Amino acid sequence: MLFPKAAFRLPRSHGDFRPAHIIALFALLIGAVSIPVLTHRLPPLSDYVNHLARMHVIDAIDSDPYLAKFYEIQWQIIPNLVMDLIVPVLARAISVYHAGQLFLISTFVLVLSGTLALNRALSGRWSALPLAATPLLYNAVMLVGVMNYFFGLGVALWALAAWIALRERAWYLRLSVAAVFVIVLFFCHLFAVGLFGLGLLAFELQRLWTERERPLASRFADFCATAIPFLPAIPLLLASPTMGLAHDFTWEPTGKIDGIVFVFDVYNDAVALILAGIAALAFAWAVRHRIMRFHLMGWLLLAIGAPVYLAMPRVLFSTYMADQRLPIGLAFMIIACLDLELRHRIVRRGFAAMLLVLVATRVTEVQLSWNKLSRPVEAVYKTVHEIERGATVLVSYADPTGGDDVRDYGLVHAACLAMIERSALVTTAFTVPGKQIMHMREEYADRADTEDGTPPSLEQLLLASDKGEGEHYWDFWPKHYDYVYVLFTEKGAENPDPVHLRLVAEGPRFQLYRSAQSATTASATAAVGKHPAHHDGKEEVGAEDDNDNED
Repeated sequence: MLFPKAAFRLPRSHGDFRPAHIIALFALLIGAVSIPVLTHRLPPLSDYVNHLARMHVIDAIDSDPYLAKFYEIQWQIIPNLVMDLIVPVLARAISVYHAGQLFLISTFVLVLSGTLALNRALSGRWSALPLAATPLLYNAVMLVGVMNYFFGLGVALWALAAWIALRERAWYLRLSVAAVFVIVLFFCHLFAVGLFGLGLLAFELQRLWTERERPLASRFADFCATAIPFLPAIPLLLASPTMGLAHDFTWEPTGKIDGIVFVFDVYNDAVALILAGIAALAFAWAVRHRIMRFHLMGWLLLAIGAPVYLAMPRVLFSTYMADQRLPIGLAFMIIACLDLELRHRIVRRGFAAMLLVLVATRVTEVQLSWNKLSRPVEAVYKTVHEIERGATVLVSYADPTGGDDVRDYGLVHAACLAMIERSALVTTAFTVPGKQIMHMREEYADRADTEDGTPPSLEQLLLASDKGEGEHYWDFWPKHYDYVYVLFTEKGAENPDPVHLRLVAEGPRFQLYRSAQSATTASATAAVGKHPAHHDGKEEVGAEDDNDNED
C-alpha cells in the first residue's frame, strides 16, 4: 500500500467525497482557474514577457542570425532552469505564447495536485479539503511572475508526499527518492529546495515526538539522516555561477506583513478580505463542531516558519522578494495538514458550494483585472511591428517610480516582445550572469542591463545623450540604439528630446521613438549577410515578411 497507516497520521474520518468526485472537482477547478490564462495571450505578470522572450531566444537562436548577433546561450548549472528546459521544447510544436500559457496551467495542476497528495500522505485517505487552496493559486507573489519558484513549489509538495509515503519503507529507497527530488528542485529554484527542507524538518520533528517510545539514539540518528538527500545540492551550488551572487543579500524589517497579505491579496483588497473572512468563518464553524483536525506537522510548520520568515533577507543570491515568497509556500503545506470530516451529505454539499463560490469570485476578479491590465502590453505587441528586424531597443521610464503599482506590471517588460517578434536587442532582457543562461555577446555587453537594475529615467537620458563614454550602458544612447520605448507616460506627453527622437507610435502609458542618428540598424543588417545561416527545417529569418510571427 503506497500510503500505509502510521501512528503519526490524523484519525481517519468516516466520510468524504468519493475519489472519482474529487477528481471531477479537481478538473473543474483547474479549468476555472485556467480561464484567465487561456483568454489572455500575454498575462500582465511583471516578469512573464521577459521570461517568454528568453524562451524564444533559446529556441530560435540557432536559426536567427539577428538573435545570434546579440545573444548567446551558455548552459550552466543554475538553480533556476525549469522554464528554460520545458518551454523552448514546447515552442517547437506550438507558439511560444501558447507554450507559456501551458506552462502556467501546468504549474496550477502541479501545486494543487501536490497539496492533495500531501494531505493524502498525512491523513491516509483522499480528501476534497485541499481543494480549498484553489483560490490561492492566484496571489500577489505570482503577479510578479516568479514562474520557476511556483513550479518548484508544486514539486516540493509532491516530494514531501513521497517522503511520508515511503517513511515506513526501506531507508535507502526513501533517501534515494528524496535525493532525486532535491536535484529536480535545485534546477526548479533554489528557494524550492529550502521549502522542501523546511517541510521535512517539521515532519521529522513531529515524528520524533509521536514515536517517543522508541530509544532516543535510534530516533535521533533517523532524524539526522533526513539531511542526507540534500547533500547533492552542495556540489551543485558550488559548481554554479550563482554561488558568486551569495554576497548580494539585503535584510529589510519592513514588508514582512505584506508577505503574509500577499497570500490572499491579488488585485482587490475587498475581495481578499471577503475570501479570507469566509475561510475563517468556515474554519471556526468546523472547529466548533469538532469536524476539523490539524496535524502536528502543521503546528510545527507555523512554529518553525515564523522565525525563519522573520530572519530571511529580502534579497538573497541577488534575488528580490526572497522572504516574501515563503508564506505562500507554507500556506499550501498548512492547508494539506488540515483534515475535515465530511461524513454528512449536507456538509459535503456545503463545502463544494462554498469552494465554487470562492473560486468563481477569485477567477472573476483576475479575469476582469486582466481584461483591463493586458491592454497596454497588447498595444506594445502591435507597436513592435514598427521596429526594424535586428534593431536595438532602449527602455526608459518617464516616471522613475513606474512599475511598482500592480497596474504597471504587464508593461514593465513588454518591450521584450521585440525580441520575439523583431529579433531585437532589448536593454531590459534578463541576462544576469549566475541567474540566467542567456547572456549578451561581448560586443554588446555594454549596451544592455546585465545587472537587472532599473531602466534610466528620461532625465538621465537627456543628461547622457552627449556622453561618449561612461559608467552606464545608456551613455551616448542616440548613437547606440535605434529605438527607445518610454514607459509610464501621461496621455499626450510631448517628445522629450526632439533633436534625437522621432515619435513612431504611442499607446496607453507608453511611447515608441526612433533614434534620429543611430546607424546600428544599418550595420546589423550588413552583418546578417556575413553571418553563417543555420538550417534546421525553419525558414530563414532574413527572408521572412515583416509582419510574420503574428499569433
